[in-house]
Amino acid sequence: MEATLDRDRLKDASDERLAEAVRFSDPMTLRGLLYYLTGDESLAQVPTGQARGRSIPVSDIVDQSARELLWDKALDLLRRMRDGQFDPASVDPARLKRSLELAAGEPIPDSDAEMWIEQAALDPWSRTFDWPQEPPRERVENFTVAVIGAGLGGLNAAISLKRAGIPYFVIEKNADVGGTWLENTYPGARVDSASRVYSHIFGIDYEFPYAFCPQAENLEYLRWVADRFDLREGIEFETEVSSLEWDEAEACWHIKGSGPQGEKQWRANAVITCVGFLSRPELPKIETLEDFKGPMFHTARWRHDVDLAGKDVALIGSGASGYQLAPVLADKVGSLTIFQRTPSWCFDVPGYLSRLPEGATWMNEAMPFLRNFARFRISYMSAPHLVAQTMRFDPQFEHEFAVSELNVKIREERLAFMRRKLGDRDDLMAKMTPKAPPNSTRSVFVDPENCILDAVVRDHVEVVSDPIARFVADGIETADGEHRRFDAVVLATGFKANDFLWPMEITGRNGITPRELWAKDGPRAYLGAMMPGFPNLFMLYGPNTNNFGGLQIVDFEEMTTRFALGCIAGLILEDKRSVDVGEQAYWRYNAIVDEYEAGMIYKDPRVKTYYTNEFGRSAANGAVDIRRIWGWLRDPTRRQVEGTEDESEPRPWFGEDLIVG
Repeated sequence: MEATLDRDRLKDASDERLAEAVRFSDPMTLRGLLYYLTGDESLAQVPTGQARGRSIPVSDIVDQSARELLWDKALDLLRRMRDGQFDPASVDPARLKRSLELAAGEPIPDSDAEMWIEQAALDPWSRTFDWPQEPPRERVENFTVAVIGAGLGGLNAAISLKRAGIPYFVIEKNADVGGTWLENTYPGARVDSASRVYSHIFGIDYEFPYAFCPQAENLEYLRWVADRFDLREGIEFETEVSSLEWDEAEACWHIKGSGPQGEKQWRANAVITCVGFLSRPELPKIETLEDFKGPMFHTARWRHDVDLAGKDVALIGSGASGYQLAPVLADKVGSLTIFQRTPSWCFDVPGYLSRLPEGATWMNEAMPFLRNFARFRISYMSAPHLVAQTMRFDPQFEHEFAVSELNVKIREERLAFMRRKLGDRDDLMAKMTPKAPPNSTRSVFVDPENCILDAVVRDHVEVVSDPIARFVADGIETADGEHRRFDAVVLATGFKANDFLWPMEITGRNGITPRELWAKDGPRAYLGAMMPGFPNLFMLYGPNTNNFGGLQIVDFEEMTTRFALGCIAGLILEDKRSVDVGEQAYWRYNAIVDEYEAGMIYKDPRVKTYYTNEFGRSAANGAVDIRRIWGWLRDPTRRQVEGTEDESEPRPWFGEDLIVG
């Protein structure tokens, strides 16, 4: 990636403007970036320490004089660029690995370097597929791929296919792109991953207005992706797939669905499903649900036509959606009653709700590669070897509410935050304190200045822990016999998290269905992407891909897309018709998944969450170290990777785990 210098932005900037702007940049990020741009060896001597306010040992610039030094060096470089005394195009790419190490605060093993370089997005196309050789045009033109879904994963798949010149079409059930960010429009909806990393590598130059973007901004980004890469023409909107059936004789998938014009059918040589798994609302399993006569709706199906101002509202659910929604509702409604079966741990993130200062966005435009190094730094702060310490339990450790010494520390930090917010409300401390260990359930990021804990102390807000016994025409009765009257009920009750690919009916070789394959203990996949008996079918955000550590789900989707296109290209180049994963390979990989999962904190018997299914295992979470998965997904035709002689390891290549016909 060549450095681009916004000379118009710099040329009129005063020294005072530059001095103000540099202070919006993280000093640790600047340490690596400045070395990359200048090769200044003194940067390696700038002292680091453990980041304050973090339980895991992340390196940071903690000494104020060292922070000032780095800001001064950045200021000097900006002045030189403004005055034409420094050309960022002269950067030596050989400095990149060392630069990332300085931003990380520790050495990066050679085996991990390429993954982290890719994550920095200096090459915005580094995670898409490139043909190893010119493919036969006729074979390419005769191979069509169906993409189901036009959210984060589907748009990425479409871009990759378009860039590779492989014919494709996208089927999207909604009227626009956006997936979950089109559907979840409830007040307060917001991403809980930093937006700089909750985005595609090819979107590195997109300027997010928030560190953690709200729903509207996430949707705007996805619309930008669709428009920037001219994808809309290839998307069939308001069309939902109902079934997929493999045709062995033709080596293709027959797809059925329906749209505005009625029933439709398609034929595709391969299918990439991008339907997510937190997309279909879960409703409370209470028989009297429909007895309530007022407005009742799920957060993912928000009723914008219902005015809740001044109304008595019940909010059922205490996960991320409920905790995001409650403070906003509390500002509007007459009364708010939160029915909470199990509270969630809140992690305070300063500035979580705030727009980025203008100086921060100005700096992103003015300083070459700042976005890249910021992306890397944010990702590395949750690197697998760091996060693993917070996500695994110590089998020798005994504690009523924690699973390790570190977990006790995290719990005490969370309780201290709660006490600061709730004050002397011991009743609320009891109701809002989870019994499960921190990190064993989905934690909720909150802004320390305005969050669920601020809402529950308000006079017109009540938290009810008693179970709901029944819905009645004008309200809710709890198990203790109390009747509460409501004008409206909002369901923040989550999603059908373990119903992967539902409600599509999928039939593979010899009539097999995913339900039959998964009958033993729930959804599984090979590398999160393939199932035996379902050739040329690839899943994005499939089972066990909600990864902990280092990379985000968007990264996983990009890696899986590259893997899928590598398989498709391999078929085209080798003049083959189908690629499937062997059943032994499928179970061998899943044995690794189970081995990693055995020590995960969410396996604690005190935990009840969507993280685990009815069989006691997780189909959602990805416990396997992402560095290993990155290597396995990299090249299915084995052009660039070294093999392994370990028979217990995945061998994700044509002719080995991948059966080609």
